[in-house]
Amino acid sequence: MDSKKKLLIVAHAPSPNTLKLREAVEQGACHEDVGNVEVTVLAPLDAGPEDVLACDAIILGTTENLGYMSGALKDFFDRSYYPCLEKTQGLPFAYYIRAGHDGTGTNRAIESITTGLRWKRIQDPLICRGEYRNEFEEQCRELGTYVAASLDAGLV
Repeated sequence: MDSKKKLLIVAHAPSPNTLKLREAVEQGACHEDVGNVEVTVLAPLDAGPEDVLACDAIILGTTENLGYMSGALKDFFDRSYYPCLEKTQGLPFAYYIRAGHDGTGTNRAIESITTGLRWKRIQDPLICRGEYRNEFEEQCRELGTYVAASLDAGLV
């Protein structure tokens, strides 16, 4: 029987830079010191409620689009919300936002939906604001490592 914990990463990556961020989260989650976590990475349009129901924790990633989350992540939530509502309460989650501006509206939207789902945020949101900087990749890598290591250690 497979006893590995399952970490799901659902992140919208429409550009080379946002793909680097998603890959950095995955690299962090697959850190060599994390041994008991199976990582699955899906684009929001490829993920659905069955993926959420099968995971032990989730990391979300999105761009800031017109002051809101990406349409792809919103679509993921639209398809997953009701099938997961009563079955995933307390699901540990974290998220990052690639924000060209301030990320406020995007952050508020994700907080609203995940509060409705009664998921448990395990780290403050990572908001990568302004012009793209390479340090965003290290921050995303740390996010992935933190969540996977917490899951591996049974802290979440």
